[in-house]
Order: sequence, then C-alpha cells, then structure tokens
Amino acid sequence: MNSLPVPASSEKSIFSVTALIVDDESQAREICTDIVEDAGLKVRTASTTEEALAVLEESAVDIVITDLKVPQVGGLELLRHVRKHTPHVPVLVLTQYGTIETAIEATRLGAVDYVMKPFHIDDLRAKLDRVVNSLALDQENRVLREQLRSKPGFGGLIGISARMQRVYRMIERVSQHNYPVLILGESGTGKELVARSAHFQGPRKQRPFVPVDCSALTPTLIESELFGHVKGAFTGAQQNKPGLLEAADDGTLFLDEIGDLPVDMQAKLLRALQEREVKPVGSNERRPLRARVIAATNRDLDAAIRGGTFRQDLYFRLNVVQIKLPPLRERKSDIPLLVNSFLEKFCVPDQPVHTVSDETLRRLMAYDWPGNVRELENTIERAIALGTGPVVQFTDLPTNLQYDARERVAEDGEMVPLLVLERRAIFRAMRETNGDKLAAARLLGIGKTTLYRKLKQYDSQSSN
Repeated sequence: MNSLPVPASSEKSIFSVTALIVDDESQAREICTDIVEDAGLKVRTASTTEEALAVLEESAVDIVITDLKVPQVGGLELLRHVRKHTPHVPVLVLTQYGTIETAIEATRLGAVDYVMKPFHIDDLRAKLDRVVNSLALDQENRVLREQLRSKPGFGGLIGISARMQRVYRMIERVSQHNYPVLILGESGTGKELVARSAHFQGPRKQRPFVPVDCSALTPTLIESELFGHVKGAFTGAQQNKPGLLEAADDGTLFLDEIGDLPVDMQAKLLRALQEREVKPVGSNERRPLRARVIAATNRDLDAAIRGGTFRQDLYFRLNVVQIKLPPLRERKSDIPLLVNSFLEKFCVPDQPVHTVSDETLRRLMAYDWPGNVRELENTIERAIALGTGPVVQFTDLPTNLQYDARERVAEDGEMVPLLVLERRAIFRAMRETNGDKLAAARLLGIGKTTLYRKLKQYDSQSSN
C-alpha cells in the first residue's frame, strides 16, 4: 500500500497517524497490526473495550479498527463512544460472516466501513488505504483553509486550483488601486465575494462597501436609488435622500448584475463615472463621486453590446481590469475543499461534524454543477438536514445526483447492448445497497469476486 500522501507545502509530521486495534482474538490483532504497520501507521492494541477506552483516554488516536464482538460492552457501544467524544476519528469495524445486519447498523451509527471475518488481507488493506487517504485529504484541507483564512479579505473564497490561484493574484493587485474592475462569471460562482475581497484587502477597507443588485432595482425608482433625490422631486419624495453612489462615500460601490441595468440608466451612470459627479433627481447641485466602482455580471456583454442592450462606452469605462471567475465544473479539484467547508458551516452545535462517504464524493465530483458553488452549498445543507447519520450518503443527495447516467433504465423499444445493460444493473444494485458490494452481489445473483472484477473494469474504463 502507498504511504500516506503529504502535501508539498506541509511537514510530514503533521500526518503522523495512530490506529487503535480492538479485538479479543490475538491472531486477528496480529494480522491487523501487520497490515497497519505496513501502511506506515503507528499501532495501539486492546483486547477489551475497557482497555480500548483507557487508550482513548490517555492518548490521541486517529483511526479505530474494532471487532463488533469484542468483550464487555461490545463494538457497537465502543463505536457510539468514539462518535460522541471524538467524532473526527473514523471507525472501521470487523464483523463475523453472516452478521451483515449488525455491520449495516454499525455503518448507520457512523462507521466508515466494515470487513467480514475471516477477512482477506487485501480487502482490509484496501479499506484502510481509503480511510488513511481520506484522513490525509481532510488534514490537507484544514491546513489550506487556515492558509486562506490567514489572508485578510479572502473570507468566503475557497479553492486551491490553478484557476483560483490566478483569481487571488488578480485580487491582490487590484485591491491596492482605485480603477474600475469588471468581474465576469456564471451565477453562483462568487462574484460578490471577489468584490468584497478586493475592497477589504485595500486601503478603503475601513470605509463602506455598498452592494447594489441592479436586477432588483424598481424600474420607476432606479435613478432615485442610484443618484438620490431632493424633497419634492416626485410624488412621495417628502425629504432629501442620498443615493447609493453617494452613500458609498470613500468606500466601494459594487454594481452587481450591471448587465440588467436599463440602457437609459446606463447613459446616466456613464456620465457620473466619467465626470466623477452625482446629480440627485430634482436637483441642480452636483456632488462628488468619491467611491471606487466594481461591477459584475453573468451576462455575455459582448453579445449584449451587439444586441443593443448594453452601451459599449460604459463597457470600456468599467472594463479597465477584468477578473473572470471559473465555473465549478472547470475547477472540480476544489470540490472536496468546498464540501468540507460547507460541512463545518452547517454542523449543529454540540454534535459531530458530518463527513461524506466515498460514493457521495464521487457523485459530487462527477456532477457538472450548473448552479456552481451556490448549488453545491445548498446541496450539502439539504443533505445534512435530511440525512439520518453523521456520514452523508449519496442517497441523501438530490435525485438528479443520486442517479448516474449509466444507471438509466432502458425505455420501451430501445435497443441496448447487453454489456451496457449489465453495467447499468450493477451500478443500480450498488446504489440500492448503499455501496455494500456483498449485498449488491447477492441482489444481482452473482459472486462477490465477479462483482469486484466488474467494478474494477468500469473504474479503469472511466479513468481512460
């Protein structure tokens, strides 16, 4: 088995891992110890739950491997103790052949996986490998999140992909200047977070940040909202009111969805930006515009200019510097980091922080996310709200994420090759059994070895 992966930016000692093996059978403990030590992990052992609890009390443990029939209170009670007091510690359970129901109950209580006894060494090694790699990824994500949080102004922006690193570099550059910035990106990619980062990293961070959603402004009051008005300027104007451009003062005015601003209002905004002056409705007095302007849109402004719905001169005025945010489908390597961040965000106080199963993460990585980061955040929040345990299973995801295109049932009259039907049946059985390979093999009426071989074949095909 490969050794535990270590990020290049981190010290190796950060990922030192200790496994606690709990089993009353000395031979089983010895086999588990050999496998764990071969993986480069440290080992602690216990033959009873009382000894295991003593180890957990006196020293830090990163993984627990326990037999469900361990003497005294039993493996399930030990699992409950670990989930309650150290919810971040994954538990891998060992169970006797023929007690599949108990193993499923352990999984429901939060065990990351189970191995049937007498177990195959390769099976235990492979499942331990997945747990260790998951721990390494989680630790790496925590380090990276702290690195991002330590950079003032980057709160809320999450990602370590090359595309996001370019965005961070652009933010750092534009934050120290006053020229206009145009942020482009699909809905849900985090355009306002970029604008806030540019503001709070720069010299204006102590001044107001005023966001304006141009698509939500009332058509009959847009001019008054942006430029303000004086008393008596129109019916209902009972007192002077400063506009949003003036309210931004020496801070930053963020014009979100600038592409939705009516063309006639675009002309007035252009004049204000060019002359650096604001003229309230009903007034002949001009007031200075001191705010920095950052605009954003999810529209194709080049197409809008050709169609006559956006002024080319305003585009040139706003597009001094452009920051383009990548859609989530083009930076999928950031999904695990985003998922962990949202799991922490939506955790319930005094309850374990949730984790996601391997199959859940695979489904999240395979999806194209038309709603981008916002859709992913909503998906994780929904999964936590509707889930029944500390591990988010793929059955907790929305229906469009639960069903793989490869699992679609053939329609009447549709001619489908047998190999395709076989593949769909296997993936559907895996979904119906929550990823339990043994149960899926029984459901399909095939041997476990055959199922393992087929799944390995599909994995190799998908990676090519």
